[in-house]
Amino acid sequence: MVDNYFIAEQFSLLAKLMDMHGENSFRSRTYSSAAFAIEKVTQPLAEMPEEKLVSIKGIGDSVAKKVIEILQTGKLRALEEIIAKTPPGVLEMMNIKGLGPKKVATIWKEMGVESVGELLYACNENRLLLYKGFGEKTQKNVQESIEFYMKSQGSHLYAETEAYAVVIDATLKKQFPQRMFALTGQFRRQSEIIDRLEWVTTATETELLAFLGANNYTTRETLEDIFSVMGPENVLLKFYRATADNFYTILFRTSGSEEFITATQALPEWNSTASYKSEEEIFTALQLPFIAPPLREQANVLKTVKSNPVTLITPGDIKGIIHTHSQWSDGVQSIEEMAKACIDKGYEYLVISDHSKSAAYANGLTEERIREQHRYIDELNEKLKPFKIFKSIECDILGDGALDYSDNVLGTFDLVIASVHSNLKMTEEKAMMRLLNAIRNPHTTILGHMTGRLLLSRPGYPVDHVTIINACVEHQVVIELNAHPRRLDIDWRWIDYAIEKGVLISIDPDAHSVEGYDDCRYGVLAAQKGGLSKQQNLSSFSLAEFEDYLAKRKKAKNI
Repeated sequence: MVDNYFIAEQFSLLAKLMDMHGENSFRSRTYSSAAFAIEKVTQPLAEMPEEKLVSIKGIGDSVAKKVIEILQTGKLRALEEIIAKTPPGVLEMMNIKGLGPKKVATIWKEMGVESVGELLYACNENRLLLYKGFGEKTQKNVQESIEFYMKSQGSHLYAETEAYAVVIDATLKKQFPQRMFALTGQFRRQSEIIDRLEWVTTATETELLAFLGANNYTTRETLEDIFSVMGPENVLLKFYRATADNFYTILFRTSGSEEFITATQALPEWNSTASYKSEEEIFTALQLPFIAPPLREQANVLKTVKSNPVTLITPGDIKGIIHTHSQWSDGVQSIEEMAKACIDKGYEYLVISDHSKSAAYANGLTEERIREQHRYIDELNEKLKPFKIFKSIECDILGDGALDYSDNVLGTFDLVIASVHSNLKMTEEKAMMRLLNAIRNPHTTILGHMTGRLLLSRPGYPVDHVTIINACVEHQVVIELNAHPRRLDIDWRWIDYAIEKGVLISIDPDAHSVEGYDDCRYGVLAAQKGGLSKQQNLSSFSLAEFEDYLAKRKKAKNI
């Protein structure tokens, strides 16, 4: 039976959506009042005759007819019609604490944001501060509410689970010092999205469940050698039982993707009954060099590691910070503060790339402000040398693929990062036209976040990766691996093809504050999955190498 609370929720949501769409305010207040009144009624409305419904304060003839409609059909047609006009992500925003209909309307219609994840990213870029009704405190509260909400959804970014995984791992090893524990699965492979944390352990099910149960974890699944629990943080923890003899075999089998493990078990050297003292022993037995866990995704890696062994890039290989935003556009700190933070962290150079003029939402730079910024950077470079700040811009790729400034203005920058920020709902044909035109522009040095995706929030516009990569080869354009944990774009699955074709990747943090520099690490972890070495990464170039690269490219392009 449809209860009163369900009916009240239907009217409450209808009222909120009408407010958000700017529809008749009198009717929306009527439905809001009806929702409030229905919640207070103790007798089930389903048991009332129509004449008694009408007599309830806050329910008139019109509302009573809609109540009967819900009771008879389980639906409210007026609500279904307005939901059909509302993007699902905008509807989901109504669940975020602190966001009423008017604020959601501003976010959707003025900011062009249509999902909770996009909104969180907009908070990271301080975009809410540019709109009426959103101060710094409101933006912070919205950000915290979204983060809390997203934790309850079951899937998480690698960056969001890392600290938690490390703490749980250390806690278990401290609690059971005589037992063996090793993180495995998605986390060990550095997957960009995590829906569970997994361990191989010699601890018994009884002792582990007793300890975890005492710490507010509830059992979800118990099989012969596998069990899982869920904790207050809404992250599934899964454990594979092992003995000392088969510990590394199970660790190996659970560390790789299904495709990778199937391929290894098809090798004639595979022995499922052997006992190993390390994973290195397993690879030796398979007559393979050791394959690092992040590479254990695709079967073809078994061939490539034999013919082309690679030393994977590490976080310490990043020599300069490329792609940052300062107070000149939508960043938090001054250029000087960002440069000094680079110096403190041991980086050799900084590439300032504030937004271009079409990005009005981000206080994009006019031509006059570009000249002012360049004078300021010249002064800072005198003051801070041998450290160097490079003059760049994150230049919007416009609707026809043109860049946001004339060639004369673009020629004043040391390098140009070209990115799509507007009209993201495109067919592949439209997206490819815009990207390829931008790549052909001789001033485009780096193609920024190729697909515009936001992990767990926005899939990105469709592109033909092969054609884009081939065009970047032809026009000597670097492809960014945007290291923000919510982007990680270019997808690591295409890095091996880019390497094969000779395209440089650039791991860039897209930092809007000095804290954002630390995101380079997540870009490196993703790049490792694609088999990237430091030699193939632009931001691993030393200052001298970076200057030389830019000078040669400008000469080749007659800039």
